[in-house]
Amino acid sequence: MNPQDILRYVDSLHREKNIDTELVFSAIEAALQTAAKRQYGEDADITINLNRENGRITARHDGEELGEDQIGRIGAQTAKQVIIQKVKEAERDSLMAEYREQVGQIVAGIIGRADGGVATVNLGNVEAILPRSEQIPGESLHASERVRAVVFEVKAAGNRVRVVLSRTRPQLVQRLFEQEIPEISEEVISIKSISREPGYRSKVAVSSVDSQVDPIAVCVGFRGSRIKAVREELAGEHIDVVRYSEDPEVLIPNSLQPATVEQVLLCDMIGRAIVLVQEDQLSLAIGRRGQNVRLASKLCGWDIEIMTGAELEEQIERAVGGFSQIEGVTEEIAQSLVEQGYLSYDDLSVIEPDLFMEMSGLTAEQVDYIVETAEARAEEAEQAATEERRARKEKDRLMREAEAAGIAEPEAAAAPAPEAAPVAEAASSEEAPAESASGEAVAAEETAEPEAAEPEAAEPEAAEPEAAEPEVAEPEAAEPEAADSESSATKSS
Repeated sequence: MNPQDILRYVDSLHREKNIDTELVFSAIEAALQTAAKRQYGEDADITINLNRENGRITARHDGEELGEDQIGRIGAQTAKQVIIQKVKEAERDSLMAEYREQVGQIVAGIIGRADGGVATVNLGNVEAILPRSEQIPGESLHASERVRAVVFEVKAAGNRVRVVLSRTRPQLVQRLFEQEIPEISEEVISIKSISREPGYRSKVAVSSVDSQVDPIAVCVGFRGSRIKAVREELAGEHIDVVRYSEDPEVLIPNSLQPATVEQVLLCDMIGRAIVLVQEDQLSLAIGRRGQNVRLASKLCGWDIEIMTGAELEEQIERAVGGFSQIEGVTEEIAQSLVEQGYLSYDDLSVIEPDLFMEMSGLTAEQVDYIVETAEARAEEAEQAATEERRARKEKDRLMREAEAAGIAEPEAAAAPAPEAAPVAEAASSEEAPAESASGEAVAAEETAEPEAAEPEAAEPEAAEPEAAEPEVAEPEAAEPEAADSESSATKSS
């Protein structure tokens, strides 16, 4: 090997592939040593040294220096293959180190292929992938388009680097804000928290170090120009910018905007916040399918339950009555539990025994018995609620079949009703609070189930087909209300 050729080769790899020169020199030495051992035997004592200044190679076999002609005969082809392999590994490691530093950062590239599934994105020195699961729902990507995403994962795949991008992570919203709003990079405004449901809605909590700077107005921009640029990059996703506060009683109402909040009750022991609103603000605070309250819970870090004052009083009364039925729980203990935010058997089943003993003055055996009883009743209530929903669906199916046949409601359609009635009563009296994650779902179930029960009581008296049709309409109107409440109840699960 010509020494000058070696030096030029090393310098070329360093400049083009961004590979450290020492790494290349070491790879060449290891390659030559491997080739020499194949010629002289694996047990041979071979040492290879490559001068970093002039590129000259010196080799020793069992302490004796080999001449240049002998070095030249050492499996040149084998050495070449080993060098190529080492260089590829070094290039891979260099790329991995480069992109691992960019995890969570935004990158821009050109879409190479987008066939409805995985999209490939050319980032210049590597081809990254954008999986379908990391694409914004409803978004259409096309070849040759420019796209921005955050680096989500970097890992080795043989001699190549696998870079996975994402457009669904909250970091993308933050990086876009940083690019569009100079005050954030200047640290005048800071983003404190982000919650996101990709393609639908995001909430961003911001604060300002300067009291004269309104962080919300700065982020929105003149006539919404700044926030509009972010929304366009996110395929029209709605973005709520709220004012951050260290006080949860201030932050929670801000995060539930545009709904108006009357009062916030914090239950520190279980991380729950009960939010009271007027009846006309209930659906606005919950949002479509519980989206508003779900995002607010993630933004604030509290399990938010939204209900009216009347619903809270009714739930408290039911919880006190239910807890008092457990042996060893007095009315005073039940009141203390409710004051700390425990409103269902499901809540009571996960209480910390030490805290319960300190609060109630009971022994460890009594506390264990109460918790076990609460767990059993929570499971019974869950089974009862599941059976109730099954019976209600079966009844609705029979009603639809009767309507399709053009006849009055048959007796068979009313058959599941007597079985469902006691189940519904058990679910609402024992475990309605545990069945839902928010207070509004409890209230919705209680109002929906009696309405569904009216036709069951009226069916035996129905003498004419005209009297039967309103009875079919009532449960159909009641069920979406309960369904929406149940879906909103999954906000913080």
